[in-house]
Amino acid sequence: MPTLLEALEEKYGLEPDEKEEHEKEEEAVLVSIFVPKLPPRQSTPQLLVLNDCNIDRAGEPEDLKKKCRIVKELDLAQNKLNNWNEVFVILSHMPRVEFVNLSLNHLTGPIQEPPVTKMDNLRNLVLNNTKLGWCSVETLLRLLPALEELHLSLNEYTHVLIDTIEQQPASGATATANEPPPYQTAPHDGVRKLHLTGNYISEWAEICRIGRVFPQLESLVLADCPLRSLKPSDAEDKENAEESHKYFRNLKLLNLSNAKIDSWEDIDRLAEFPSLSNVRLQYWPLWARTDSTTEHERRQLLIARLPNISILNGGDTIGAVEREDSERSFIRHYLDKPDAERPRRYYELVEVHGKLDPLVNIDLRPERKVKVRFTFEDQSIERTVDVNRTVSDLKSRLERIFDVPAARMRLYYVDQDLRDLGLEEMKYPHKVLYSYNIRSGDEIIIERKVKS
Repeated sequence: MPTLLEALEEKYGLEPDEKEEHEKEEEAVLVSIFVPKLPPRQSTPQLLVLNDCNIDRAGEPEDLKKKCRIVKELDLAQNKLNNWNEVFVILSHMPRVEFVNLSLNHLTGPIQEPPVTKMDNLRNLVLNNTKLGWCSVETLLRLLPALEELHLSLNEYTHVLIDTIEQQPASGATATANEPPPYQTAPHDGVRKLHLTGNYISEWAEICRIGRVFPQLESLVLADCPLRSLKPSDAEDKENAEESHKYFRNLKLLNLSNAKIDSWEDIDRLAEFPSLSNVRLQYWPLWARTDSTTEHERRQLLIARLPNISILNGGDTIGAVEREDSERSFIRHYLDKPDAERPRRYYELVEVHGKLDPLVNIDLRPERKVKVRFTFEDQSIERTVDVNRTVSDLKSRLERIFDVPAARMRLYYVDQDLRDLGLEEMKYPHKVLYSYNIRSGDEIIIERKVKS
């Protein structure tokens, strides 16, 4: 399997630089705004993409140092790296690197802290599907003081085993194989964004540990995690069971799509997050059983319950008009419900908008079936007519009643309120009857065509 250096030379055609003094020339090229001396194929790009190259180790350190010193973004996803020492060797020769993607490498750990590696510029680290253990995550947090965004999706976590609170097992108790005690982790004030998509975490108490470790967290993605509630359920949090937001004072974006939440009370808990303004709440079991009949009604109920949310499910910013309409609709939704079923938000909105009258249900659709008088010569009968039929269909039906062939039939429509204006011939066979504005009580006169 190739080293990173070999994969780099194969992809970009770089030649080994044997002259030590070229280092200073490279430094000059970096700050120059003119065309560099080396051809483009002989320059390492700042965005270095070497994914799926079967890389399993770093390569010769001095050559790496010369060729990778300008790299700012490194993508090594889906390689064969399985040793963190090799990763640290690679990063030690990229002092400017800010973004690293190591997804789909088997980097479970453990991690031994390197003696000299300095990664003060690394801000974004992607470790999806690496099966990295929480002990190793805790080590990385100590090594990366500038880290702002961390991706730990698809790592098969069932618990979050890091915490800023030391938790010792009770006297005589031992941790189970499935749930060892959490590691005592110092808070990391730099991390603003965390992605945990596709893990198996089901309890909000586990997520609260995330909030304690990352007190400045602004964006938390928990899509495809089977969370059952936003209410902490462990023994320590029972006194503060309603304070789901306690450790998320700065959280602005929360993605809970495909959670297993089935309670409107959890929507109300979201309203307690002081900075939350952007949420994704799609594909919940709650929506399958809600009594709202349309997507629009469901959106209105959510907007009314979440007064601080400005973006819902990735849509446009919620404007003042839509919010007021939603809040008024919310009040009317609970007008006929007993007090026991009305949420606290209902009474808050009544204070703002008053107790509204129900909307009058006005159906503006035309009648589908009307009763019309048909007159042919000295015969006159009433029949119910489906106005969605065409003139041709009507003639075929009348043919059986009045013994007049449809091909020799003329129809004239008479509006009961506009008789003085005369008759309107229904001459177009494919015209639909409702286009004549036919109502019950109108008349249609039938004439037989005279043979010419």
